[in-house]
Amino acid sequence: MKTQRFNNAAALALAFTIGAGALAFTLVPSSVATVTRDESATVRPALRTADPERVRRSVEKGLAWLRRAQDKTTGAWSENIGYKLNSEFVVTEAQKPHVGVSSLALMAFLSGGHLPGRGQYADVVERGIDFVLSCVDPETGYISRDGTRMYSHAFATLLLAEVYGMTHREDLKEKLQRAVDVTVKSQNSHGSWRYLLYSSESDMSITVCQIMALRSARNKGIRVPKTVIDRAYDYVVRSAYKNPAAPEYGGFKYQEKDRSRTSFALTSAGVATLYHSGVYEHQLIQAGLQYLRSEIADVSRHFGGRQGHYFYWYGHYYACQVFFMAGNDNPDQWQFYWDRMSRELPDNQEADGSWSNLVGPGPAFSTAVASIILQIPNQYLPILHR
Repeated sequence: MKTQRFNNAAALALAFTIGAGALAFTLVPSSVATVTRDESATVRPALRTADPERVRRSVEKGLAWLRRAQDKTTGAWSENIGYKLNSEFVVTEAQKPHVGVSSLALMAFLSGGHLPGRGQYADVVERGIDFVLSCVDPETGYISRDGTRMYSHAFATLLLAEVYGMTHREDLKEKLQRAVDVTVKSQNSHGSWRYLLYSSESDMSITVCQIMALRSARNKGIRVPKTVIDRAYDYVVRSAYKNPAAPEYGGFKYQEKDRSRTSFALTSAGVATLYHSGVYEHQLIQAGLQYLRSEIADVSRHFGGRQGHYFYWYGHYYACQVFFMAGNDNPDQWQFYWDRMSRELPDNQEADGSWSNLVGPGPAFSTAVASIILQIPNQYLPILHR
């Protein structure tokens, strides 16, 4: 078994060049980096897909819809704020500026190379970033508004980390460090996080988004203790179903309990956490990939299509990352996923350019996630590099 883990605050140096169409990124390991392999010079063949032009048009329609949906006054995307309860979504605040959804929408634009001051949607990105920055508590660093929870804090922290790597704005760096500090302080005895700050309970789906945010911030030189990553990694490993004879083998648990449930979304989150912890080869990754491949059709059948349940969207937000990173060593893994999703997502797009989310925050959430997935081959976001 071969693993690569965080071991230095300067684990990655970010080099970027501006091309004719968008911002292209290359991750360059420092002399002590062990987080990722240096394959920046490798020339890979173009990905096959059923209709590349159709994918391009689908993304264009999705981003255009997100631009129209942005509130021009606040710079936010207003969606339903709430929390999941079993397979339902309980709304606590209806149609309010949503920190988490706004952060994901902005990540969709960044995935297409649109940056503050550059690109077709530069003004959209600038207004959105200003909104997210306005939601950072100046004392605690917690990023929230109208009762949004730790999911939103993590998505916003990840966004600020990615943007900081592109702009090096000092005002942004200070708020990013505060956001990271409160995430670090709120990690519990499990090595996990849950819906609220300083919760003592664990949750796989929240752990992955915190680790993504910390990984991105650390890559940009923000202080993130290695022990935080290590403890989260250990929690994820403990949360895997490891018995090959068990029907749940390859799945990852919702919580650290003997018979906690597993699912496509939770397993995507578990495997993604291992990757974002710097682990690229592990028996649990291979078992998890097999589990995901066996479940993907049922997820589409029960939660996808024009209903777009949040199980489908947050599951695929992480599944696309998992299969893309797995494709670095085994191109067939990514091809399996891309061949399916490059057809399925355009097939289910609404005529106005959005995607449905009947159970969850709303269409800005689903449209942002779909647009991110369809643009992941661009590799413009450093956090989504192989």
